Amino acid sequence: MTTEAPTRRHALRLAGGATAAGIAATTAALPAEAMPKSRRVSFRPGRYPPTRVLRAPARHLVNRFSYGITPALAAEVQAAGGHLAWFDRQLATAYDGSADNLCDWWPDLHRDAVDLWSRTQGGVRGGWEVMWDYGNRTMMRRMTSPRQVLEVMTEFWENHFHVATNSDNIFVFRIEYGEMVRAHALGRFDDLLQATVLHPAMLMFLGAATSTKAHPNENLGRELLELHTVGIGNYGEEDVKNSARILTGNRVDLYKTWAASYVPKDHWTGPVQVMGFQHDNADQDGRAVTAAYLSYLAHHPATARRIATKLVRAFVSDTVPASLVDRLAAVYLANDTAIVPVLKALVRSPEFKSAVDKKVRDADEDVLATYRILGVGVKKPRTDASAANQVYWQTAMIGLAPLTWPRPDGQPVDNASWSSPSRALASMSFHWDMVNGWWPGDAVAFPRPRSWMPRARPMEFRDLVDHLSRRLLQRPSSKALLKACCQAAEIRPDTRVSRSSAVFTKVWPRVVATVLDSPAFYQR
Repeated sequence: MTTEAPTRRHALRLAGGATAAGIAATTAALPAEAMPKSRRVSFRPGRYPPTRVLRAPARHLVNRFSYGITPALAAEVQAAGGHLAWFDRQLATAYDGSADNLCDWWPDLHRDAVDLWSRTQGGVRGGWEVMWDYGNRTMMRRMTSPRQVLEVMTEFWENHFHVATNSDNIFVFRIEYGEMVRAHALGRFDDLLQATVLHPAMLMFLGAATSTKAHPNENLGRELLELHTVGIGNYGEEDVKNSARILTGNRVDLYKTWAASYVPKDHWTGPVQVMGFQHDNADQDGRAVTAAYLSYLAHHPATARRIATKLVRAFVSDTVPASLVDRLAAVYLANDTAIVPVLKALVRSPEFKSAVDKKVRDADEDVLATYRILGVGVKKPRTDASAANQVYWQTAMIGLAPLTWPRPDGQPVDNASWSSPSRALASMSFHWDMVNGWWPGDAVAFPRPRSWMPRARPMEFRDLVDHLSRRLLQRPSSKALLKACCQAAEIRPDTRVSRSSAVFTKVWPRVVATVLDSPAFYQR
């Protein structure tokens, strides 16, 4: 047996390459010097059925609508009577208040706009620090919440109605905005649209907080059409101008009282037409026309198709089947813009069922799934170095801190955006830190290597790899994965290991990192 540690790059080639795109596995064998020449090596995958896994359709749905399948979550799915029953139960009980106060460890997140601004101006705490707290709490909620579907859909809508947390002084309203989106995440799109577009955070982000009848700011009026509802190609420039005119009157007293109000004298009056919507708009108080206009957009067939398209791209495939979009748009309109019936139809569609492993985990999901499936326990933070204060930074190191995408269109959800070599290398580095328990190192509990051994008596290494694959990937091991793990551990697949074996005392991080760096981990 060679004494030189194998490179992780070689081991990953054996596993099929660790790019997020999930390149097909190679058939490369172990180096000749790594095994005795007198013994032929069989890389027949082991089988350890006592470690149960969800069947492929269940793994597929739960992976798409959670942040990593833990043994506890798998048991919950089975106890519910299957993945569809679990999903329906999550939809029915998602916003019942039971997950509201999870990891509520950052007191600044409960301060109002005036207090936050005053503390920033007084040098007590900067707005960017408050938003960092918000990012950490967002990640911790996703990591720990029993309402996984709620957190997933909150992320979806915060991305659709994107308000960047690092936008200038948005921090005074961004926490409240996120809570509002969460409360509407599984309700009616009409209600969500009304609440988001007129929220102070959105008004500030897109320049409508100071829009007046004399000088209507067109940013929000345009993005409302282009990004939030009907999409490009369904409106013209005059529609944008009238959209902006309708929205005038909604104001925020910036840098003073921070009060959000409606100011009738700032509302533009006169006939308006946006696509098929017409109104005489004669009343100086334009709130009624605004509500009617937003409801018109929410119920527009083009909006139905746009929402259906975005849901399919996020949860089914980058290649959006037009037939599925048509069916989901019809469900949306038939149910008065309610989201839950659309989601139920989506996960029961043949297109969804045939899209197993077709999506790639982004940086958020990578970090969260790693914490969850490794069983890393995060405790209440004590210092800046505590895990709960580092998880957001860890995500940023892979490619993008959540909620910070600078443009109003929300961060990309397509595979290509998260399949670069630099992302793969950043993920490998993160996984290596985590399996070694190196970072974060405060207010966190990492599982001990020997705790992964499923039973006291010795077992073949190939069966241990299968156990790991089932625990971490929710699927039996493959020949390619076994080869890679043998290379990483410098061990034969038929070697018998126990809790006292060198596998657990010397090379365990290499084995676990090889599993996490395999293509199957990046797939969801």
